[in-house]
Amino acid sequence: MSLLEQLGIKHPILLAPMAGVSTPLLAAEVSNQGALGALGLGANTLDSALQQIQETQALTPHPFQLNFFCHESTALNTESNTLWSQHLAAEFKKFGANPPTELKCIYPSFKDNDDFLNLCLDTQPKAVSFHFGIPHQYQIQKLKQAGIITLVSATNLAEALAIEEAGIDIIVAQGIEAGGHRGIFNAQIDGAIKTSDLVTLIKKHSSLPVVAAGGIMNGQQAKAMLNLGADAVQLGTAFVQCKTSNANVAYRKALFDHPLTQITSSISGRPARGIINHWQARIDQPDRPHVAAYPYAYDLAKQLNAFAVQHGDTGFGAFWAGSNVGQIRELEAQDLVNQLVVEMNHS
Repeated sequence: MSLLEQLGIKHPILLAPMAGVSTPLLAAEVSNQGALGALGLGANTLDSALQQIQETQALTPHPFQLNFFCHESTALNTESNTLWSQHLAAEFKKFGANPPTELKCIYPSFKDNDDFLNLCLDTQPKAVSFHFGIPHQYQIQKLKQAGIITLVSATNLAEALAIEEAGIDIIVAQGIEAGGHRGIFNAQIDGAIKTSDLVTLIKKHSSLPVVAAGGIMNGQQAKAMLNLGADAVQLGTAFVQCKTSNANVAYRKALFDHPLTQITSSISGRPARGIINHWQARIDQPDRPHVAAYPYAYDLAKQLNAFAVQHGDTGFGAFWAGSNVGQIRELEAQDLVNQLVVEMNHS
């Protein structure tokens, strides 16, 4: 069975499930055009996630995927968190604030309990994908027994082979060009392989369908990945500018006005590619102390950004974007899917 048949879609195009940016309407618009829409639910509460799923189901009869974080949870390290908070204290002070005395684990892992698993089993999406790792074996089995297709991001061959060994259905090959968080299982190990090389490598050593993700902004680039053996492509940055995304005004403006990106772990505690702003220019100094663990660092970053925005400074926003953001086009989701298909068919 082909990937298109597996997912029940017409075009080999997947919307990247961007936590905080994806919306039911954006997901539905993509799915209604024959591609696979997505909801990034890793940052949502259980009630909020259920509401988004139900809204999407009401907007489209077509398949879409849900996405969750699957990281190994890190225990609270007060000393590390305090050191990182103290390092950013001067930035807080510029806005008349003090850093919090305690950081919270704002994002649980899918592996921590079965709340999100049961949500998937109750709502029956076509597919569920995971970032930062692989679910527990019993969780995978329950999803498979329910007929739900599973996808996991891989950034290197070792991760891809572990994904196949675990019984996952589809590998998302996330190259170094991709915007947002690197899907690395171990935050200390990143092979930094470009998307084209990663697709070639995984297709050579794995029999699973592969979705190419990273640096794809147009149909010509998508077709190039399919020619390398990818079964489909996944785009995120290209869709952030759509009016139906949840990106704020500053984020949208940065996509078009400041199209240079860099990977940093200072924002969340995990490496992620975003538009260069205060984090890369002021915080990522050579003498920077060790960043607090994910997602404790993210809690601090979000609080600093909130104070900054109150004072008209948007330079601490997490404006995730891929390396080819300079090629972004101002198109609505339906038009973007259609344009990609036309370009793929004529390249």
